[in-house]
Amino acid sequence: MKTPKPISDLIQNFERLPGIGPKTAQRLVFYMLRFPQEELDKFGQNIAELKTKTKICSVCKNIDQEDPCCICSDSSRDIDLIAVVTTPLDLYALERAGFKGLYHVLHGVIDPLNNIGPEEIYLKELLSRIDDISPTADAPLELLMATNTGMEGESTAIYISRAIREKGYSNDIIKITRIARGLPVGGDVEYADDLTLHRALEGRSNFDL
Repeated sequence: MKTPKPISDLIQNFERLPGIGPKTAQRLVFYMLRFPQEELDKFGQNIAELKTKTKICSVCKNIDQEDPCCICSDSSRDIDLIAVVTTPLDLYALERAGFKGLYHVLHGVIDPLNNIGPEEIYLKELLSRIDDISPTADAPLELLMATNTGMEGESTAIYISRAIREKGYSNDIIKITRIARGLPVGGDVEYADDLTLHRALEGRSNFDL
């Protein structure tokens, strides 16, 4: 039996999403056929507006409706503490854990096996942002490396730390810390529970070379 084209097309769309196989995609599509037309129209509208009504923050590279984003615009945040995270989902996880500083979202990690170098993530923008902040010994900055604890996350954190030191920023000007080992090695920040993340934030340690 030939599947109707609108159904097969949507199944293929769902299959492109991470963690969605053919059977799951098929179940989702046939479940959606039970939706009222109004709900389907709203669903489609939300997808259509996903990129047109969101922006990448020019400061921290978070995704929001405004630029600068709501976090960069919040005067109550600790401006002397910046957490470097891999994805916006990691940012949300740290927010749930009670982090009160600012962020910089890399949108990836350095991964040579997949041809992802420093130029493919927002690393240059982080270094430029630090220069714009112009930290001093009297007004130091803490940079918390909150990338994942797998090999790529560790390598990215080390690369950033070296790049900062090569620019002449000493430890009394920029203190580089690493998220504590409350997270399992190889674990993703996104999937950690709130208590584990809170302990990891509280137990962060110096990360210098």
